[in-house]
Amino acid sequence: MKLPLFFILVHCFIVIGCNMEKPVENSSASQEIPKEDALPKIQVLNFGTFHMGFTTDANKTEFDEHDKENQREVHAVAQQLAAFKPTVIIVEHLPEKDEETQAQYQAYLDDPDMFIENPSEVELLAFELGRLSGTKRIYGIDHKMNYNYNIGNEMDNEIDADWYERYDENPLQFYPEVNVDEDTLSLLEKLKLSNHDQFLDFLITVNADILTHVGSEGGFEGADEAARYYQRNLRMYSNLNRIDLSPEDRVFILMGASHTAFFRDFMSRSHKYKMVNTFEYLK
Repeated sequence: MKLPLFFILVHCFIVIGCNMEKPVENSSASQEIPKEDALPKIQVLNFGTFHMGFTTDANKTEFDEHDKENQREVHAVAQQLAAFKPTVIIVEHLPEKDEETQAQYQAYLDDPDMFIENPSEVELLAFELGRLSGTKRIYGIDHKMNYNYNIGNEMDNEIDADWYERYDENPLQFYPEVNVDEDTLSLLEKLKLSNHDQFLDFLITVNADILTHVGSEGGFEGADEAARYYQRNLRMYSNLNRIDLSPEDRVFILMGASHTAFFRDFMSRSHKYKMVNTFEYLK
């Protein structure tokens, strides 16, 4: 006799339910799964900064990279971060220029007082940190993509103009913990601000997510620009994953803080990397 389909389905659910109550024996599923904390992970100090030299970024922090006192303050920060003892340093340079970056770094190790015509955070902070830590390996992971930060002000926004304009007028009003006058801060305080979780959230929103409120009636112009910024950061993360690293490595990553923000989110879900608390070293 052919049983009705409903009866078959109910019977299957009953059998499955009963079996779920019984322990599975002699099965790989019964083997103990190692706890996540027991799995070896690569320690990472994911450090955000403003660009200390020339930058094409839409927003810039005023900083005289040639001023001796500014350089001294940067080196003092490097001294603090050196307690992390990185074995590898990652910077916002293109990977195809790794050989050039390594040569520049070696020249700095040979002569820390050498003249650098246009120093950036790489030469001022990363090189000095590496020198203090005895770091041998340095790599770039940057990836360039065209991206229109200002599309919301260049087109007729037909999807959420009121909210976009309200946010764009003063984005930091929504982040009271980090809404401070940067001109009143010391270099150390600016770097602490750049690595504050709420400031990193702000950077993702102001650089990308807010653009999802921009577009034509039938288009996704703002969202597509935001996706390009996500894509750039994902490609930079992919560049990191091309580097030969082991759980014995301690990796210091120095980038503009908006990239640091994305990497924080990527690494928070990673089973390969474990971020250390930046503020254990930046005091």
